[in-house]
Amino acid sequence: MLSRVAVGLRPSVRDVVGQRVAGKIQSELHLPVSAVSIVKIFTIDGLDPSAVEAVIAAGVLHDPVVQTASAAPITPAVPADWVIEVSFRPGVTDNEARTAKEAIALALGLDEAGRKGLAVYTGVQYHIAGLADQAAAEHVALDLLANDLLQRHDVKSAAQWTAEPGFPARTAKVTGKADSTVEVPDLFNMTEEQMLTLGRERTLALSLDEWWAIRAYFGLPGFKVRRVSWGLIHNPTDVELECLAQTWSEHCKHKIFSADITYVDNETGRTEVISSLYKSYIQRSTADIRAALGENDFCLSVFSDNAGVVKFTENLNLCIKVETHNSPSALDPYGGALTGIVGVNRDPMGTGIGANLLCNTDVFCFASPFHEGTLPPRLLHPRRVLEGVREGVEHGGNKSGVPTVNGSIVFDERFLGKPLVFCGTVGMLPATINGKPSHVKKALPGDYIVMVGGRIGKDGIHGATFSSEELHEGSPATAVQIGDPITQRRMYDCLMRARDMGLYNAITDNGAGGLSSSVGEMAQDAGGCELYLDRAPLKYDGLVPWEIFTSEAQERMTLAVPPDKFADFMRLAKEMGVEATELGNFTNSGYLRVYYGQRTVAYIDMDFLHGGTPRMALRAEWTRPVIARTEPKLPAEGHGALLKRMLGRLNICSKEYVVRQYDHEVKGGSAVKPMVGVRRDGPSDAGVLRPVLSRPEGVALSHGICPRYSDIDAYWMMAAAIDEAVRGAVAVGADPDRLAGVDNFCWCDPVESEKTPDGRYKLAQLVRANKALAHFCRAFMTPCVSGKDSMKNDYSGGGAKISIPPTVLFSVMGFVPDVSRVVTSDFKNAGDLVYVLGATHAELGASELAGELGFTSPDVPQVEAVSARRRYKTLHDAMMTGLVSACHDCSDGGLAVALAEMAIGGRLGADLDCDAAPGARGLTDLELLYSESASRLVVTVASENQAAFETLFAGQPCGLLGSVTQAPELTLRRGKAVLCAEPAEELARAFKATLDW
Repeated sequence: MLSRVAVGLRPSVRDVVGQRVAGKIQSELHLPVSAVSIVKIFTIDGLDPSAVEAVIAAGVLHDPVVQTASAAPITPAVPADWVIEVSFRPGVTDNEARTAKEAIALALGLDEAGRKGLAVYTGVQYHIAGLADQAAAEHVALDLLANDLLQRHDVKSAAQWTAEPGFPARTAKVTGKADSTVEVPDLFNMTEEQMLTLGRERTLALSLDEWWAIRAYFGLPGFKVRRVSWGLIHNPTDVELECLAQTWSEHCKHKIFSADITYVDNETGRTEVISSLYKSYIQRSTADIRAALGENDFCLSVFSDNAGVVKFTENLNLCIKVETHNSPSALDPYGGALTGIVGVNRDPMGTGIGANLLCNTDVFCFASPFHEGTLPPRLLHPRRVLEGVREGVEHGGNKSGVPTVNGSIVFDERFLGKPLVFCGTVGMLPATINGKPSHVKKALPGDYIVMVGGRIGKDGIHGATFSSEELHEGSPATAVQIGDPITQRRMYDCLMRARDMGLYNAITDNGAGGLSSSVGEMAQDAGGCELYLDRAPLKYDGLVPWEIFTSEAQERMTLAVPPDKFADFMRLAKEMGVEATELGNFTNSGYLRVYYGQRTVAYIDMDFLHGGTPRMALRAEWTRPVIARTEPKLPAEGHGALLKRMLGRLNICSKEYVVRQYDHEVKGGSAVKPMVGVRRDGPSDAGVLRPVLSRPEGVALSHGICPRYSDIDAYWMMAAAIDEAVRGAVAVGADPDRLAGVDNFCWCDPVESEKTPDGRYKLAQLVRANKALAHFCRAFMTPCVSGKDSMKNDYSGGGAKISIPPTVLFSVMGFVPDVSRVVTSDFKNAGDLVYVLGATHAELGASELAGELGFTSPDVPQVEAVSARRRYKTLHDAMMTGLVSACHDCSDGGLAVALAEMAIGGRLGADLDCDAAPGARGLTDLELLYSESASRLVVTVASENQAAFETLFAGQPCGLLGSVTQAPELTLRRGKAVLCAEPAEELARAFKATLDW
């Protein structure tokens, strides 16, 4: 029996959410509306009317103080012209409905049968006054309120609503029964074109070489005989094809980074063959750094687990992972980003024997939220993407009880085709657990395969292969997942208890590829497995075996539980309300064996599954792009007005609007916040957290990202990103000798093809970025401990192709010896001396000033790492002895912007002669103020510490510009000539105005 319960606000309560929606309709869709009222709808299946009335009376679904609930439709006080109801499509995760079901069952005291017969579905009604016609209402529904991939909507006019209030209830009752159908494509009678067609239809993302490798493997005579004994024929089943496609996907196997690349440098005339970018540059540089560190090596586990693990203190280890969730966020910004944050939280949970979650970091890349013009098919407006991603990460992070301590937003119109959504998590492990090193784990033959957490659904199917292709008009909606942080938090709490009780031998998350990935990877340790798909709990009916095996539905972990601990583990899971299901055993057979009931549906050699991918052979060719040199001209309004324009640029302006949505104080350990200064509205260079409140040690999180530099040379883009991340960590007090790096490459398609005729150049950019990574990580003695690459960040549709600029996010996790010595960026005291550390050069290529004034230059900022590292080590010594009162790095916008941000944070002024900046001779005013030369910092020092500070920096580029003033006005001079004199409050207004929505 179906019933609908409507929940609305009492007439005396202001509808804040409705007002916000009305504002978005006006500002984003430019439609005049006078009011929006929100009514929540709960559709309940499995209760009789009296039980529904009991639920309403008990206040299970509403807050009786401010809301009313009714089994009849609710009509808000403000008459509506149109009513729009939005609900999830069948099969899409509905987290609120799941919680409502649990609350109803608890309130009514339902037994197990009653709970199984109960189903709840949610929807939202928007009662809108002011819309002109149905076309406008449909526009609002499709372009703001509902994502057509995941949600369905109904529209009624006021007249229709009056005649027949409400909408029909639509549900998808769940019994958890699967469809046992297994397809066996006739691979051995397919032409190459038929193979590629099958791959496109099933989103397998397999190349012809890979198709032929699969065909050759399944055609091996001895293997064919063994398959017959297991009830299989020589053709692979759809379960086997899908498993291989997920495991071999670019997303999982990183085939471009593993390829043999012939690299031709037309500048030097040199040709070289690179066997694996990953092994040659990333892995090797880390190995070299660790060898050079010797007994001071702080790395414990690198590149071999879900996250990199390093020593923190004698008794504690830290781990870090940063992931991307670009493709799903392009289709559904909210769901994609929410999944990104809860997904990366599971990486530390599955690192070693399991880590406690410490904090999050998030970096986003979007097109301008003020983008105008017609959007290509399937693309959402950048502002909608920004808002959806912001909300998704907010809900995923805040509801997980994990603080977000660092992040940034980068804007470039080329991110219109695919936004970049980087989500990172830091975890903490005791150095030993039950007498064993916490970073070591291994599944053993005989261990039970246990899946814990959420159920399996269609959401997330083909996530790995979908992310390995360009986005296009036909990209599958099922690739998008919807995360549930509440279910995950419950699972996390249970797993931490199980970990400390020693109830499992190994753990990993169900990320890309779902069970096929997690079980397949863990089975490498044991030597094989036997998995029974019919035992897996499902969200709803109808999934076929390959979908169960490869679904990336969220909130799931896979564990290896020894037989003697199995009963205790299942007892603990039941006690804590966490669903846990035994799906089979790990074996030492050498094979991945998958069953559905009594039928074998997959039988694959472990070596072929993980090592059978054909290696790609690619060609890269570097020819430096020709960048015209045009001269910048100072606008007629002068330097003061230009500085305020620069502060308002999207890549410089305050991101406080987004920062305030995220909880950085939960757990009470934040020492340097995302916003600093007297009014907490100045930008910080990095976040600092104290993991153990009773101890002085802290961990700093910073990052560097500057994709626009890759337009000139990806080598210096990479160098600048590493330097910015290192510089940011040192700026708040991190020890430059204890920094761990994480590289996240996001690239447009670098493989030459008809669609990508410039693939050789794009691949050469990737080669150069890797060369820079190896060089500058060694120079800064910063080993990469983890990383990820995301290729194919392109969009094709409507006759357009949009490729992102080659982008690397380089994150740094640093050790802070004493959080009482941390330094923030805001001016602190009148009379403090202001120094610039590092030399300024004429480097305006791809700068923010170039974007603002519309000129071009080939002079991209370059990094001189030897002097920079010496500078950072000296600065750290000065900080640890209390000589530095403020420190801020010079990055986007250069020296003038850095000084303005320090004045904004402290609401103090300064009288500064910029001619005293090192390296400033011969520079124009614009070059001096806005060059983005790397490795520079601005610091303030109390006058009584001047001699000690200058002694430390003797022989290094260090210039005294002037001093902080009590008068809140920033004055920048060249000698006696005043360039600008701007009040700090006016600078703050310019800094905040752009995104002050």
